[in-house]
Parts: sequence; C-alpha cells; structure tokens
Amino acid sequence: MDKNKKVLNIIIEQGILPLYFHPDADVSAHVLKAMYTAGIRAVEYTNRGAEALENFLHLKKITETELPGLLLGIGTIKNKVQATEYINVGADFIICPGVIEEVAALVHKNDLLWVPGCMTTTEIIIAEELDAKLIKLFPGSLLGPSYVTALKEIFPDLLFMPTGGVDANKKSISEWFTAGVSAVGLGSKLISKHLMATKDYASIQSLTTEILQVVQSVRTTSR
Repeated sequence: MDKNKKVLNIIIEQGILPLYFHPDADVSAHVLKAMYTAGIRAVEYTNRGAEALENFLHLKKITETELPGLLLGIGTIKNKVQATEYINVGADFIICPGVIEEVAALVHKNDLLWVPGCMTTTEIIIAEELDAKLIKLFPGSLLGPSYVTALKEIFPDLLFMPTGGVDANKKSISEWFTAGVSAVGLGSKLISKHLMATKDYASIQSLTTEILQVVQSVRTTSR
C-alpha cells in the first residue's frame, strides 16, 4: 500500500485528527505522548510559530524512538518552501489552509498525503483536480454540518474533515458524522492553551480517550 493511502486510512480509522502548537519543545513532547497513550496514531503539529520547525524535529525524534506507529504531520503549510522544509525532516503528511497547486505537486511527488483546506465548491473542485482525497473544511464554524450534507451530494467520492468548528463533545461530533464527514479536526477544544499552560497532560490524555470512544460510539449508532 502506498504511504499516502496508509496515512489516509489511519486518519479515517481514528476518526479525529488532533492538531496543536506550543513554542516550548518539552511541552509539545508531553502533549504528543499523552495523546499517544490515549490511542492516537496520527497527529498534526501546526506551523504557527518561529519554533515550529525545531520543535517538529524534536517530536520526530521522539516518535521514532519512543512512539512506534505514530504518524506526525505538519499543518498550516502555505507555500512550497515550507512544504519542502518539513518533507525533508520526515513529515508524514502535509495539511494546508488553502488549495496550493505547487504544494500539491510536491507532496504527491514524495508519495505523501496532501490535505488542502477548502470552503467553497470551486475550491473543492480544484482540490479534486489536484488529486486530493481528503478535504479539510475550514472554518467549520462558518460552514456547519448541513453544508457537508449538501457537499456529499456533489462530491460523493471525496472525504471531508471539518476543522475549527467541532466541539469536543458527543453532540457536536455526532452532528458532523451524521452529516457525512470521515473525520474531524480538533485543536484548542481538545488541547486547550490552559491545559498546556498548566501542563495538565493527564487531562489531555483522558479527554482524548473519551473523544476516541465518542467517535466509535457515534459511528456504531449511525450505521
């Protein structure tokens, strides 16, 4: 199986994609370990600070030595230069806030999963033409589950993952999955600034475990 398909399958099977950034490498590492212990096997670290690349390198080393089977991707990639930097240090997948053709070409060339951020049907059509399999719907807070229901009628073969509008509770997750999403992206609603600031990694772990159970429950109910 191609690596990009393997990564896609793991994200879909997991049902959620945690995403976060923290300027401190040690805090970033503890968060990663907490989620891994909870059962997470794919994580998006976001390129949202000057320390992101150095921290990513640190996390990648930890993944390779302590967290077998964990896929570490990078998000908030806005150009080819950024994509190249992270591909060179071992990113398992690349997530963009928009549809960037040169990034798509580079990622596909390296047999990695490319996940573009889309909001309109025009953007989704372009992403599909660029061979995207999973679409990040962003911002999910402005679109809502009913938008996914309408999209699935037009794009039945595409997989959708809303981000920035999913709450870490059964009601919100159920609404999105019932509408037809394949996974949900969870950032600050799962890994809050407060929990990272107080280094409450136990709460991050327990909440992540709870959300994984919610996803499985919702999927079983909606079948």
